[in-house]
Amino acid sequence: MTETNDTTAHTRALVIVASTRAASGDYTDRTGPVLVDWLCTRGLEVDDATVIADADIPTALPELLDDPVLPRIVLTTGGTGISPTDRTVSTVRPLLDHELPGLVAAVWQKGVDAGVPTALLSGGVAGVVGRSFVMTLPGSAGGVKDGIAVLDPVLDHLIAQLEGVSDHE
Repeated sequence: MTETNDTTAHTRALVIVASTRAASGDYTDRTGPVLVDWLCTRGLEVDDATVIADADIPTALPELLDDPVLPRIVLTTGGTGISPTDRTVSTVRPLLDHELPGLVAAVWQKGVDAGVPTALLSGGVAGVVGRSFVMTLPGSAGGVKDGIAVLDPVLDHLIAQLEGVSDHE
């Protein structure tokens, strides 16, 4: 993974886990901590993952994303499937100011290339809300690993663009 640099220094991030079982204590989420650890190794300031029950995502997520001091990077894990309770993607999509579909397509491709055709059954959305990047990742360890692999090489450039720094004239 890429090392910390000046672009990510003092940049805040937020990790949200959408899981009814984890929220109720029936299951220990393992994907949120992986994302938190990765973001920390990249030099971002991030607290432990916030766990929200699937049923609460449609109200809780818009409230979190409406925060005027929203972190630059917001990653969610879980709630991207096709079960009736999976609402993360449908909640985030209308809140986006700009969508970045290439990132989601790259995560799907990573899964398929790894021999996991069911990766294509996961919904996903990535984009910008205000001056923050938001991406929904699957709740599986493999999906989160694929998301990190896609985001890692572009994270610095993404943060720089969110902060108004551009190498384009």
